[in-house]
Amino acid sequence: MQSVFESWRWDTSTVVVTAALALGYVVARSRAARRGAATQPAGRVALFGVMGLALWLLTGISVVGVYSDTLMWVRALQMLLLLYVVPFGLASGRPLTVLRDALGPVGQARLDRLLDSTIARAVTFPLGPSLAMLAAPWLLYLSPWYEIVLRNSAADALTRIVLVCIGFVYFYSRLQADPVPHRYSQGLSLLITIFESLADGILGIVLWWGPLIAVGYYTAVGRHWGPDLRMDQTISAGIIWVLGDVLGLPYLLSLMRAWASDERRKAAELDAELDAAEADSPASAPRRKFSRSAAEPETGEAAATSGLWWENDPQFRQRFRR
Repeated sequence: MQSVFESWRWDTSTVVVTAALALGYVVARSRAARRGAATQPAGRVALFGVMGLALWLLTGISVVGVYSDTLMWVRALQMLLLLYVVPFGLASGRPLTVLRDALGPVGQARLDRLLDSTIARAVTFPLGPSLAMLAAPWLLYLSPWYEIVLRNSAADALTRIVLVCIGFVYFYSRLQADPVPHRYSQGLSLLITIFESLADGILGIVLWWGPLIAVGYYTAVGRHWGPDLRMDQTISAGIIWVLGDVLGLPYLLSLMRAWASDERRKAAELDAELDAAEADSPASAPRRKFSRSAAEPETGEAAATSGLWWENDPQFRQRFRR
């Protein structure tokens, strides 16, 4: 337990990237405040700074970074944090909103054109980020990529940055807290999340029962403490399978909240449309006119005003096919 708090290392790539992002976020937020824009809530800033940048930094310089090349289960934990937790924190901090508020009219127009471009729409289309999130762990563990990362420090640093980028694009396009090229239903996001949970579970089973990975590398490490190679890979499988679902709970709760908010917004819009149509309908619509004899209702145009008011409105009659 003592080594957990005493094991530290210097990781240039992680320190430089997180420091640059932290400085950029603080400067943009300060400039946005000077321009009179509404500042982001403290909770959003904390998510970006703590769950995003601070946790990203710890995955590189703390015990997680120190033993990521020695124990497979530590590498699995690092991968989950960089692919799921860190990007979720970054996307929840609304960095694009902060950036947009800090820009002038010209800069905002350029950013809006960029977000409305064909490339941005293609990158944030649900299929692309979802496939990337699904494929990244499978490719990392079941291809030569994994051992290359273990043996090459440059490939390791680049891979960790790529994992964060994949996760950020995914959560940015799914949470939709920032301006996005196109807003998709949160119900679709819930379905994608369920499917991804199943895929992570299958990968965990494959690692649990499958052949050992990177045996040559881990044998050469010469570790004489901790779990053996089989147990180490089994723990890794459990982390990917079980802990991956646990770490995804905040995202799932956010999706459910966003979905409920969307449903309330749609209900309010529909109520407004119905109220407007009711206000525009003739005052005599809900009434029934009678002939002079008071025995039979009038025929023709007057009879068309009988019944529910929306049955006589062309737009709503077509919508409800009445």
